[in-house]
Amino acid sequence: MTAAPHQDEPDAGSRKPGGPLRRGWTTGACATAATRAALTALLDGDFPDPVTITLPKGETPAFALAHEKRGDGFAEAGIVKDAGDDPDVTHGAMVIARVARGKPESGTVFRAGDGVGTVTRPGLPLEPGEAAINPVPRRMMTDVVKQLCADNRLPPDITVTISVPGGAAIAEKTWNPRLGIVGGISILGTTGIVHPFSCAAWIHSIHRGIDVARAAGLDHVLGSTGSTSETAVQALYGLPDIALLDMGDFAGGLMKYLRAHPVPRLTIAGGFAKITKLAQGALDLHSARSQVDMGFLADLTGDQVNQFLRDRILNANTAAQVLELSRDAGLDLPLHVALRARATALETLRGAPVSTEVIIVDRQGAILARTGFA
Repeated sequence: MTAAPHQDEPDAGSRKPGGPLRRGWTTGACATAATRAALTALLDGDFPDPVTITLPKGETPAFALAHEKRGDGFAEAGIVKDAGDDPDVTHGAMVIARVARGKPESGTVFRAGDGVGTVTRPGLPLEPGEAAINPVPRRMMTDVVKQLCADNRLPPDITVTISVPGGAAIAEKTWNPRLGIVGGISILGTTGIVHPFSCAAWIHSIHRGIDVARAAGLDHVLGSTGSTSETAVQALYGLPDIALLDMGDFAGGLMKYLRAHPVPRLTIAGGFAKITKLAQGALDLHSARSQVDMGFLADLTGDQVNQFLRDRILNANTAAQVLELSRDAGLDLPLHVALRARATALETLRGAPVSTEVIIVDRQGAILARTGFA
């Protein structure tokens, strides 16, 4: 399970600051550190501050406590998440762990507190009804519980409740509502470390979206580069929200996963420039990693243009300018681009049973080209 691209992951449009980038910590690492501090206080009476944990790859970061509380049979500790230089919507959020003695032989039990989501749909690594705490953070916290309880010669029967005040509002900026994770954010992380401007979490979110769509029995999904094209195509087909895959720039991440986990029909939708990059064979459509080739667009017009118009296309500053030139000349350039983009998609799918179409949408939401399914 994963949340939206924006949780523990930057927006595809974010710009990197200059100079070396500082790493940060995932919500899972913060929850683990908070669990260690709270359980230490419950068992020994004192909160360790700072509190040190061991990450899956052996690193041992220390975290300062921002919240401490003890009550009748429980203790809780909170840590403010530091995402480093990553533009992460959970940066600055307080991650609180409350620990209490559980029922005999219950083991470590996880609960979703305020601001942490609950899974409601199948297709994710956790069953419906479970707290949206990913498997690796669960394992990290379980290891902490086992170690501290063993040190105190106690069974590891502990209930861990993770809360993130304000997490419900943060979750609205993530994939969670579409994935059927309600009430808050997910507690994420496989290494405990946030690598600034990494693409991994966004692509994992796309994968989980496909898993949820398949589990729901959907036969048609939409991968869009942005909200305008998504809105237009959702209205065209009447697609439910769980069919909408926020592909962003990661066309390759979408199609490679569909190659192994097919859905019968796929629509790829986006603006003229982004779809042109896909038509050129690019699978990462970010402006920093692929560029529109004016020569490619000029060649697509074939013998339909004279040398004067061809030269104007070759010297155009933007794809939007080329689009305008082609319109003035009466050329259906968007359809040529869409057909080539569909060819790239089908090549990437490598014969998987996924009937695919490409739709190009302008900035006002009007459909410029539609290939049909192949």
